[in-house]
Amino acid sequence: QVQLVESGGGLVQPGGSLRLSCAASGGTFMNYAMGWFRQAPGKEREFVGGVSRTTITSYADSVKGRFTISRDNAKSTVSLHMNSLKTEDTAVYYCEGDRTGPWTLSRKDYEYDYWGRGTQVTVSS
Repeated sequence: QVQLVESGGGLVQPGGSLRLSCAASGGTFMNYAMGWFRQAPGKEREFVGGVSRTTITSYADSVKGRFTISRDNAKSTVSLHMNSLKTEDTAVYYCEGDRTGPWTLSRKDYEYDYWGRGTQVTVSS
């Protein structure tokens, strides 16, 4: 059973930066594509970005150019670096793992097999 634990959330002013981390345990990390999703109050969970097993990355248009995802297979971690944060980035951020082929990276939440409890990111002045 894979366990994912997010960390690094908090309160930041508009224009600021945060780095979220996700630590995985209980499985072979390199066998999973990793995605970051977020959910704001009253809204559906949405894809933020992800990294495939072969380090192909993909981002939602709303964060492209501001957010960067990286993975470290040796440490079984995936990070989300968030710059130029906006108030609309406020949400609970979830790390999710998808046991899939090496070149696949899904943007669909229901295709992921594991997810963490989330970490709150609040962007406010």
